[in-house]
This record gives sequence, C-alpha cells and structure tokens, in this order.
Amino acid sequence: MLRNNWLTLFSLFLLLGFSNSITAQLGFSHEIGAIAGPVAFQSDYGVRHDFETNAGNSGIGVGIIHYINFSYTAECDCYSPETYFNDHFKLRSELSYNKTNFEHFGEWVKKNSLEAMQLREMKGNSTVTNLGMQLEYFPLSIRDFSARIGSLGPFVSLGAQFSYYNTEAYSTMGPLGTPLTTYPKYLTPTDNRQYGFSTEGGSVWSVVSSVGTRYKLTPLSDLMVDLRFQYYFSDWVDGLKPNPDLYKENKANDWLVWLNVGYIYYLQ
Repeated sequence: MLRNNWLTLFSLFLLLGFSNSITAQLGFSHEIGAIAGPVAFQSDYGVRHDFETNAGNSGIGVGIIHYINFSYTAECDCYSPETYFNDHFKLRSELSYNKTNFEHFGEWVKKNSLEAMQLREMKGNSTVTNLGMQLEYFPLSIRDFSARIGSLGPFVSLGAQFSYYNTEAYSTMGPLGTPLTTYPKYLTPTDNRQYGFSTEGGSVWSVVSSVGTRYKLTPLSDLMVDLRFQYYFSDWVDGLKPNPDLYKENKANDWLVWLNVGYIYYLQ
C-alpha cells in the first residue's frame, strides 16, 4: 500500500512536469517560489469551535510552488495577446508538507475521572505530503501589477490536491486498545477497523481554496501572503474516527487552515 501511494504521488508529479513542459513550448513564462507558515488542523481531537483546541492542535507547513504566467511570453520577452484570461489568471502547482501534533482540549479533559484522564493522556500527530494544482484569479490586472513596484495583487484560488498522510495515536498511560487506557468511543469499530483510532499511512484527495495577495518587491520577485482552506475527503487523516453512526458530533471529515508567507521569483 505504501509503495502504491508513493507511485501515485510520483505519477502526479510527472503529470505536472509534463503539463509545465507543454506550456513552456507554448511560450508562457514561469515563476517559482517557496511558502511556509502555521497550520491549524480541525480534527477529532478536542472540542469543535473551541479556541484552546484550535490553538493547541496546530503545526507548521512548508512547500515549493510553481506558476504558469499567461500574461507574459518568455520566447519574445513580451506580453502575450491581451485577453481577460491571460490578464487575470495564473496556474499554480505545488508540492508541500505539513505536520501537526494533537491533544484533547476543552471541558471534557478537565474533569476528575478515568475518562478525562484517558483523554488528557491521549496524543497523536499527522504528517501530510500534498501535490496538486490551483487556478488563481486576480480581479485586478496582472500586467498593471507587474509594472509597478510596491503594488498589491489580491487573488482567490480553487484547486485539488492528492495527499499521502502518516498518522500516530498513542497514550502515556500505555498501549491504546484497552478499557484502562482508551476513551470508550475510540474502542468502537469504525469502517471495518477494530477501533476508532489508527496508526498508519494512507492517501486522500482534497479540495483547496485560498485568498491572499502579492506584493511587488522587485521587477522579478514578489512577496505573497495567503490563507488556505483545505478539506480532505476522509476522516482518518488525523488518525481518529469515532463511529459516526453512534457519535454524531464526529461526523465531519478532517480539514485545515494554513496561513502562508511566500517568496516568488520570475523566471525569464
């Protein structure tokens, strides 16, 4: 399974490379960059809509990004034919990685009981490698933004990513899977698995949407800030999935919010 997941990621990477090769032959220009920033992972650890949970179950993400710039033609070092699409859209491909550590927070861990202790001592983490593409829309002219140092270029984006994740769930009280160490709802079978927790790897698709802006630093470089929402089509990315038929409060799939700061360089 692990081998097949990495083969899928590698195949997608080759597909992105092939796509970039085709656009290079068409003459569009390219941009490369790096991003990094904090990740707030919305998981089955803790309490939904709880500030302590959202602040505590956070991590860090890094990535490398590539843009196809339709407004500029590298072959002639000139602007491409002026169309609305060329002047307002860019295609972004990305390879990124994030890691988040998990704990249970909120009112249920503050009680003086065995169940509260089981929650307090239950820990976890998840590492996720993402590969995908987004189409970014700039409501203002990309040409005007490129021509003025100090200008802002706000954007929104929508795309999809394929991710490989690896999770770990454990307790400082001892091995999970017994009534002495494990909160009862995580002992219930879920999705044909023995328990409602998992320590394994897997693959998943996700939808990604961002809002942000660029700042024109030099003629050939930008700074970027964007806030990303990423929704996974699985509830196992964090390593927990209480049986949704019995525990309605845990029926949502995993998702995250990622605040990125990036540097982008224009290739000519």
